[in-house]
Amino acid sequence: MGSGKQAVRAAVTDHLTDPEVSRVVVAPTGADGADAFLSLVIATLMLAERLDVEVAYTPPAATRATRIYRLPHGSAAQTLAEHGSARDVPLIRDDAASVLVGVARHLGADDEKLHGETYVDSEHLFTGEVRGVQIEPLPHAPGLRARVIRPIWPGRWHLGRAAQTGGTNIVVEREGTLTPRVLKRSTFYRHHVDMKLVCP
Repeated sequence: MGSGKQAVRAAVTDHLTDPEVSRVVVAPTGADGADAFLSLVIATLMLAERLDVEVAYTPPAATRATRIYRLPHGSAAQTLAEHGSARDVPLIRDDAASVLVGVARHLGADDEKLHGETYVDSEHLFTGEVRGVQIEPLPHAPGLRARVIRPIWPGRWHLGRAAQTGGTNIVVEREGTLTPRVLKRSTFYRHHVDMKLVCP
């Protein structure tokens, strides 16, 4: 995936050299990995300080991000990309400069329980051991929501600007892809600049 990421970043960066560019249409070829593709494009815009560029998303099938932002897919998404208007939407990122558009999880390494604690803003989610913490962006303020992953019933959603987990064995899953590096802290939070998303 490393070379794929580099190719996407290079393509977006090259596209931005045209001063007339005001909208980027993100058109993944398949639904599998589509949200990860979108998040990579937005992260590239963020790092280039070009969040003034509008983003239109045209996946061939529904994804977690289309459900969260209430976006169409297929031909309806293509029509929206051509004729729709953009609005400011909270941009959720993490401390590794990755952007979240679908779902992320803080998990324990090696399929063990997550040991630590999580806060959403100043609200405490847990201390001790749990299966993990699920984090999703919101299409409106305050920006994100998080809950403890429970074996039988899901935990209550907590809304805020940031979700921070500290512990001894944290691994991060973003858009369905697990990063194996073990961390002691991971934070997802609302970036200081919103993204401009083309919406119905």
